[in-house]
Amino acid sequence: MYLNISMIKCKHCSGKNFLKKGFRKTDNRGKIQKYFCKDCKRFFTNDDGFYRMRNKPEIITMSIDMYVSNLSSRKMRNQLKRHLSHKVSHVSVLDWVRRYTLKVHKFIERQGYNLGNSFYADETMINREGKLDRFWCCLDWDTRLITGFHYSLSANPIEAQEFLKKAINKGKPKYIQTDAGVFYPRAFRKLFYSNKIGGLVIEHKIQNYQTTRVHNYRIETVFMKIKDRVIDFRGLKALWSAPILMTAIVIQHNFIENHSTTDEVPSERAGVNLELGENRWLDLIKVASLNL
Repeated sequence: MYLNISMIKCKHCSGKNFLKKGFRKTDNRGKIQKYFCKDCKRFFTNDDGFYRMRNKPEIITMSIDMYVSNLSSRKMRNQLKRHLSHKVSHVSVLDWVRRYTLKVHKFIERQGYNLGNSFYADETMINREGKLDRFWCCLDWDTRLITGFHYSLSANPIEAQEFLKKAINKGKPKYIQTDAGVFYPRAFRKLFYSNKIGGLVIEHKIQNYQTTRVHNYRIETVFMKIKDRVIDFRGLKALWSAPILMTAIVIQHNFIENHSTTDEVPSERAGVNLELGENRWLDLIKVASLNL
């Protein structure tokens, strides 16, 4: 991703009438371009998402990528020390994941997506300190994009309704297929109706394994990867942190990794091309920082 100077604005007055004026030297990030705002007569540097961070952006984003992919925060700390002679605490790695997940998620939720007509939804149990929370997830089969997700402490019609609202936030399919969970039919009746003007109608298809002996396999393949990653976490800990870490896994699926079947990144297949380079987390954080 190349920096578009038109996206830069003065951090003091939000003005765009500025000129380049020297550099600011930093211990960890080298020389940073300084700007002089002609409107408020003050100097500023562009916040590319790593302002005042004590570690190089490449170290931070590699740690996020590896943590979300398959390494625990302690293993990532050990890898940095062993291979790069770089010392950070495992707590810092977790802080980076949570901090930048929230920033990136806020940005990508504003994007427009070109999705298909068939969505597949399901929920799975997530171990958090011995408790079995629920993670709800909806997949667009055409693009393999996770269209919406929801974290809850239990499964019931109200939580199912909240999940379905998020599932259709990026696109309106012809149908959503679920398993035979008893809470889905009521949620569908509440949300998708045809007896009022302007009502949204989405067909509810049910894949009942007890009857057909066929799983809702298209979403199950995604859950297998998600569950494997949560096992790597050795379960989740704090309730406030768990949904953020699950969001990081969704971002990794949608924007970072090529899907094994399509060999494309789901977000790009859905028409969201942010011109990210090889270090996709790095560029995603930068473009999010410029547009928030």
